[in-house]
Amino acid sequence: MDCVFCKIINGDIPSTKVYEDDEILAFRDIEPAAPTHILVIPKRHIASAAEIKPEDGALIGHIFAKIADIARLEGIEDAFRVVSNCGRDAGQTVFHLHFHVVGGRELSKWA
Repeated sequence: MDCVFCKIINGDIPSTKVYEDDEILAFRDIEPAAPTHILVIPKRHIASAAEIKPEDGALIGHIFAKIADIARLEGIEDAFRVVSNCGRDAGQTVFHLHFHVVGGRELSKWA
């Protein structure tokens, strides 16, 4: 598989880790859109939100619980955005499910 996020998980590509456990990895985006911009990804390859299945519910719940923890640790718990682009036309460039956690400044209204 030629997935850049799978390579990050495997340690083939370096990242600035923020959090890691057996199921997920969180690391700083290399092209941040805000002072805080962290990507949170499952270690199991899922191409996008469109491929989430009912049996993935515990994993997705775990991701969002850790997103809340990460926001607190980063000091953005009062104002942050969580985004998951789904599909090329929506701006998805890496086809491995990921959630952008963005904050640290006032964010514009969403289109």
